[in-house]
Amino acid sequence: MPQPNFDQLAEEAVTYLRDLIRIDTTNPPGNELPAAEYLAGVLKREGLLPVVLESAPGRGNVVCRLPGNGEARPLMLMSHLDVVPAEAEAWTHPPFAGEVADGFVWGRGAVDTKNLTAIELAAMLALKREGVRLKRDVVFTAAADEETGGRYGAAWLAGQHRDLIDAEFAINEGGGLGMQIGGRWFYFCQTGEKAACRVAVRAHGRPGHGSTPHNDQAVAHLARALIRLDKTRLPMHITATARAMIEGLAHGLGGIQGLAMRGLLLPTVGDRLLQTLPLPQEMRLYLHAMLHNTATPTLLEAGSRINVIPGTATAQLDGRILPGQTPDSFLAELRATMGDGVDLKVLSHGEPLQVPFDSPLTRTIAQVMAEVDPGSQVVPLLTVGGTDAKQFVPAGIQVYGFCPMRESAGDNPARLAHAHDERISIQNLRFGVEALYRIVHRFCE
Repeated sequence: MPQPNFDQLAEEAVTYLRDLIRIDTTNPPGNELPAAEYLAGVLKREGLLPVVLESAPGRGNVVCRLPGNGEARPLMLMSHLDVVPAEAEAWTHPPFAGEVADGFVWGRGAVDTKNLTAIELAAMLALKREGVRLKRDVVFTAAADEETGGRYGAAWLAGQHRDLIDAEFAINEGGGLGMQIGGRWFYFCQTGEKAACRVAVRAHGRPGHGSTPHNDQAVAHLARALIRLDKTRLPMHITATARAMIEGLAHGLGGIQGLAMRGLLLPTVGDRLLQTLPLPQEMRLYLHAMLHNTATPTLLEAGSRINVIPGTATAQLDGRILPGQTPDSFLAELRATMGDGVDLKVLSHGEPLQVPFDSPLTRTIAQVMAEVDPGSQVVPLLTVGGTDAKQFVPAGIQVYGFCPMRESAGDNPARLAHAHDERISIQNLRFGVEALYRIVHRFCE
């Protein structure tokens, strides 16, 4: 079977990405409809039949199916069209200009996740042009509203248009980054997600005049509870995904490094070992979040006048819970850490998820990555944030996060999502187009 010209295909992906970045889909308000219509136009020019679906005024989603022979259930290529806000004055290049400079495409969404949209689009069009005989349908889905929970995107599609997104497996954001650890390349395939569990912490005290301080102040009680949370590690919880990831890294590293990596699975010493392993600081922080429930104070509220001691003070915590944990078990951990001097209340929560790492799709991903990057290894990943997988996994779709990229000096996509100067290198787009095309081609042929 002939292969596409991957250099040419990467140039197309760069064009698609630049065009998408120039369509401002900052959420809120989203306004993803022009981006969905742009994608539909590209797909129609190639002889495909996309469907644009408007979940609310301006909230656009696009779905397109490349038919197979029905021998196996479909594979979905999924991404989202909305982006987080950007502070233009802090950027080197305008966030919605889609400029190319220094070997990068710059702009909001270049990493999260219009790059994946462009790569998946290029891969699907190449399958169509090459006339690949497919045993599975390939379903291209670009959704609205991921950044604020998916109500107008993936959740709406799963609830209102389940037939259009029917699939056995899906490739999503959240994984695919290659990192060099101990001299060997590892690629992380997302198989699980923590869930948000937002908590309000309220402290009470005696109100009074600001000119006469006393020792029963709500703000002080709240501050002490937050300091205890900051200084104390919540208990370790080892999920199936985390165990498989650490065992995979340990096997790949071998020797003393491998033994030390396996030590992370020992509750009595794992936290101490994590601080001593020769890992980048970002990976240490990520591994900690992957092995513990976390709670980060993000919003504070107390008082209404500067000369009045308030009777209550409140903090809101961005909590994230692991698969196997519940809001009740999370509150118990917080109470044990913060003490009895504050009230805790769950404001909202989702459901963490895991899918099996050993599947036909992950085996294909591992085979292809070993060919495009000889000697590399694919290991599972538990995402500590959230993606649209939480909308599709409960619908019976096995979702795996895998947007192929490589970390290198000056090119670390993981650090740039939601950051100033978000950008993706053209080299990484070229790598991603080829790797993803080969994965989809092999899995669906």
